[in-house]
Amino acid sequence: MNRIFEDTATAFVLKTDSELERAYFLFRMIANEPLVKIGAAATNFAIKAHLPVEKLIRATVFDHFCGGVNEKDCLSIIDKMYDKGVSSVLDYSVEGKETEKQFDAALEKTLQILNFVKEKEAMPFAVFKPSGFGRFALYKKVNLGKELNSKEQEEWSKVQGRFDTVCQKAHKLDVSLLIDAEESWIQDAADQLVEGMMHKYNKEKAIVFNTLQLYRWDRFDYAKRMVRLAKEDNFKLGFKLVRGAYLEKENDRAERKGYPTPICASKKETDDNFDAVMTYLMDHLEILSIFAGTHNELSSYNLMELMEQYGILPKDTRIWFGQLYGMSDNISFNLAARGYNVAKYLPFGPVRDVMPYLIRRAEENTSVAGQTSRELALLKKERDRRKI
Repeated sequence: MNRIFEDTATAFVLKTDSELERAYFLFRMIANEPLVKIGAAATNFAIKAHLPVEKLIRATVFDHFCGGVNEKDCLSIIDKMYDKGVSSVLDYSVEGKETEKQFDAALEKTLQILNFVKEKEAMPFAVFKPSGFGRFALYKKVNLGKELNSKEQEEWSKVQGRFDTVCQKAHKLDVSLLIDAEESWIQDAADQLVEGMMHKYNKEKAIVFNTLQLYRWDRFDYAKRMVRLAKEDNFKLGFKLVRGAYLEKENDRAERKGYPTPICASKKETDDNFDAVMTYLMDHLEILSIFAGTHNELSSYNLMELMEQYGILPKDTRIWFGQLYGMSDNISFNLAARGYNVAKYLPFGPVRDVMPYLIRRAEENTSVAGQTSRELALLKKERDRRKI
């Protein structure tokens, strides 16, 4: 297959020379792991101490990886990308909330985004994170199968209600809903909720999508079980496929608590698992839809080849490619230029509230072998092409 991801002119068509330079500078910084750790610690301190660092953050890492502080802020980026065939998934990336008031606010924000999404063809999906709708410790207790006291049971009922409210609205508006993954020690509890929503709202098509983190070696068996269940109970599946976001945290916890890590032993095993699950799901496309969230070029080529092999057209709505805003533009914009369905996750939210997400993003880039060096190589190639 033609290696399309080397085309940097298409990849960076929306970047001005100054934006290209900023991106090159940022990824050079991210390539330095000690610097990332120091920067993350300093930023956390500055935020907690209420130091005036928002302008600096906004002018650098925030504007590269985020669309803005609110939905309207994101509109110009959404429109520019859609003009090049790239859709957007608005992601309210505020993490670490712990009160019922904050969970109700997250629910209202998600419902607002659903209305917003329905008005814009450029936004085919909405998204939310399970831990945005309930306390992490509560998910953990449910995950362990422990009995909840009356107050916790009332709390859990509210979490279930928030899930149902959002999924019901998505079904009513006919907007697909991506539900993000969590750490392994609360994922089973989240899966139970998502599976219930699929049973209820995916009767005719995939409205509700669960996320498979395929650096987990047990997710292939989970995918097979869900395919069997969907066929038996006559509902559709939606799966977002990702490699995973909590690699170091998962391995550290497993070692600390003395249980086998749920994470594949190597990057190659993770890559093989991702491609194996993707290939398996393509065999069952009559009952499911796939959102392939990947920055891996080989996996993207593999999916393109599978589509060609199965006679599936690039614009078939059951197959989407997805990348994060600010990363892997060579995949996103080159796929879109050739007619494939592509969507960028576009995070937004108040600068201070989005910082945990941004720090995690920087740390992930340093821990994924080759990701940052690949971004740098492509940016350098485009700088050379433009003679900057």
